[in-house]
Amino acid sequence: MEENLDLFGKIINTIESNVDYIDIRAVKGDNTNILMKDGKIQEISSGLDIGARIRVLNNGAWGFAFTNDLNKLDEISKTAIKISNSLSGDVKLAENEVIENKIKISPKIPVSDVSIEDKKELILDANKAANIDHVVSTTVSYSDSQSQSVFLSSEGSSIIMDEARIGLFLNAAASSGDIIQFGHGSIGGTKGFEILKDADIEKFARKIGQKANRLLKAETPPSGKFTIIADNDLTGVFIHEAVGHAVEADLILQNDSILKDKIGVKIGSEIVNIVDDPSYDGFGYYAYDVEGVETGKTQIVKNGKLASLLSSRESASKLNMKSTGNARSLVSDQPIVRMSNTYLEPGNMNFEELIEDIKEGIYLKGSRGGQVDTGKGIFQFNAAESFEIKDGEVKNPLRDVSLSGNILKTLNHVDALGSDFKLSVGFCGKSGQTVPVGDGGPHTRILEAIVGGSS
Repeated sequence: MEENLDLFGKIINTIESNVDYIDIRAVKGDNTNILMKDGKIQEISSGLDIGARIRVLNNGAWGFAFTNDLNKLDEISKTAIKISNSLSGDVKLAENEVIENKIKISPKIPVSDVSIEDKKELILDANKAANIDHVVSTTVSYSDSQSQSVFLSSEGSSIIMDEARIGLFLNAAASSGDIIQFGHGSIGGTKGFEILKDADIEKFARKIGQKANRLLKAETPPSGKFTIIADNDLTGVFIHEAVGHAVEADLILQNDSILKDKIGVKIGSEIVNIVDDPSYDGFGYYAYDVEGVETGKTQIVKNGKLASLLSSRESASKLNMKSTGNARSLVSDQPIVRMSNTYLEPGNMNFEELIEDIKEGIYLKGSRGGQVDTGKGIFQFNAAESFEIKDGEVKNPLRDVSLSGNILKTLNHVDALGSDFKLSVGFCGKSGQTVPVGDGGPHTRILEAIVGGSS
């Protein structure tokens, strides 16, 4: 993409006098995806993708056009202008620094240097290790990408950014005849193949198979209000789903969040500190968002008080704030406000200290889905695995445990935080778009949490 800078610059120079604002984003990337089901390769896709989009802002309205053919840039620029001229609106952009920068990466093992056969071998190793005891089915998904993007705007910004991302995702189903239970795990990051090569894939996969087996013997949970411990993964899911989405500025502007007009208001206990940070070395990393805004740490909640929202330049302008650098999308899609690496900051207690005073509670680990209503401020999640806590000790395993409640009440019942920290590897969907994210935090103790059985 870097070799096309002059071409993109000429497009901007040609039409910038006819519009209020224009930017061009183009991406070229190598991608590989492999899917294995029950030890057999179901799908392999690998290839080079190229795409470019042009956005123009005129008369307060966006015009947007995309192409996979760089020879059609003139054509799509005219289309974008035509669209914007046919509309009217109130779109304005928050001020942003003019940036000229080039972000390089240095993976130890570029994914493009690794053969498909070597990638298949790694997947086979994971599949074999997960197939223990009562495991009856496995699904292993591998994905990697290595790309370069270019962003130019009529304001003068010129950003070239290299990115790499790799992930391995494993599901195992175990059955005892009348009961089926599942284990799930993922591993990945934003560097090269060394992330998986240096990992103990056999241990990673075996644990997932063991989890599925363990759940076959687990008991059904009690229902009611309990003191719970949420592990790193479930803490992250709660923070992402129940808090992160509720502070996305577009949802605030749509009156679809209980956190509207609550900047400076106490929404959680004093030990609650929540961050979104695209610059953090997690699966949701990016140095600049798709509008050319430099990223950094956004303190969403500070000492229990709502401190900031997540925004794009358009939504930030409407809320009289500076963009937090959270405009994200595939090159073919319109940018929208998205999270990146979102987490609860850790405290200073070890796991034994968190559970030692709990006479009767539940330890919830991981997540296997759920739902959130940011407008009503309620949530319901299903834990992947759970255990009884009796007299300060972790006891019998439980299965099909759900956690539900009111977002603000739950945040205010956060009672203690572990000193550990973990960020997960995953993807987030919104408005039909999917982006890689990291979410996590420490082990978290929550008082009077509503727990019940789920199917």
